[in-house]
Amino acid sequence: MNRRTFLALSGSSMLVDASQSGPPKKIAAIITEYRPGSHADVIVGKYLEGYNQDDRPPYPRSKIVSMFTEQVPKADMSRERARKYGVPIFRTVYDALTLGGDKLAVDGVLLIGEHGDYPMNDKEQTLYPRFEMFLKITDVFRKYGRAVPVFNDKHLSWNWRQAKRMVEISRELGFPMLAGSSAPVAWRVPAVDTPYGARQHHAVAISYSGLDIYGFHVLEALQCMVERRAGGETGVRAVQCLESQDCWNFIEQNGWVKRLFNSAITHSNTRKPGDPKELVKKPAVFAIDYNDGLKAAAFLLTGLVEDFTVAVDVEGASQPVATLMNLQPGRPHHHFGCLVKNIEILFETGKPPYPVERTMLTSGILDFALESRIQGYRKLETPELATVKYRGTKDSHFCTTGWGPDGKRLD
Repeated sequence: MNRRTFLALSGSSMLVDASQSGPPKKIAAIITEYRPGSHADVIVGKYLEGYNQDDRPPYPRSKIVSMFTEQVPKADMSRERARKYGVPIFRTVYDALTLGGDKLAVDGVLLIGEHGDYPMNDKEQTLYPRFEMFLKITDVFRKYGRAVPVFNDKHLSWNWRQAKRMVEISRELGFPMLAGSSAPVAWRVPAVDTPYGARQHHAVAISYSGLDIYGFHVLEALQCMVERRAGGETGVRAVQCLESQDCWNFIEQNGWVKRLFNSAITHSNTRKPGDPKELVKKPAVFAIDYNDGLKAAAFLLTGLVEDFTVAVDVEGASQPVATLMNLQPGRPHHHFGCLVKNIEILFETGKPPYPVERTMLTSGILDFALESRIQGYRKLETPELATVKYRGTKDSHFCTTGWGPDGKRLD
């Protein structure tokens, strides 16, 4: 079926009821695995158990009506949760979207392709099958000439071309799509954002953990603040990964990096005392050159911090705009509740609260940064990423309140 036929059958490029007064939206959850602490647990779990995951209100308005799990680990939760909450688990993605019938029977799709037993390539990227699962979802859309909103958790794909193709398919079939990390929408301390439409010159983000698994998160934390600059997002012309002593040298040799690094890290709640060079066994940084002259750096410093901080130079401001994106370390993982609230905007209105291009670009930056690493840390020109242009939303979508002493949401 070509795009013209698809749109003719659907009668619209997007068949989504924007009213919130109708019945709850019916959601299919397409998952790699569902175990304690997995992304399925902290996202699907909020739909089944409530935002605080205690079987009490508040709940998201939409309802999970079907699940597909590609893997069933020893610690699997999906079968027990399915029995408890009356949600059927289907053997195929197709059946999960049709509820075992002969038509598309859901109003939205959660694609959670994070965690599970999957191979790793030479770039140390875990080859989660998000792209393949996405194709199975959109095959159902094509078959029935109708599409519904899709949320994709974390990077669109480990591969830039696949990530780009996912966005292209969403445009071809005319359905709204949202994707990405919980870091950009987490509770910020202080609750600030970069001024919309102001010129920016430099930006630094700091986090920790693995280059692939958390490299994506720190890049999204950075990107959500720099996409608001004058002219919108203009694309990325070059990317480089540096590790070990070269990472420390990068800080010392670039005054803007050192200044913004120091500004960002003052907002950390987890900064360990001592010399960073002694604390961090293998420091890493992704250096990013944007088309419009903005320069940015995203650090992964395991041993120094266990949170996400960002600092941005804004023209005309005497001090950088700096903040902590505060992630709750234990259940109910408040930041995923912030993410679910934004997913609900997608499902309820048929409009993504922020552009999927953010996640497409960060997926590409990460892929090329890890390519730089295996090519001897060479600076790579990225003409593919230089064509990515979009405007972020004027409204910020992060949480402005956190959690109480009992760990439960304050809003």
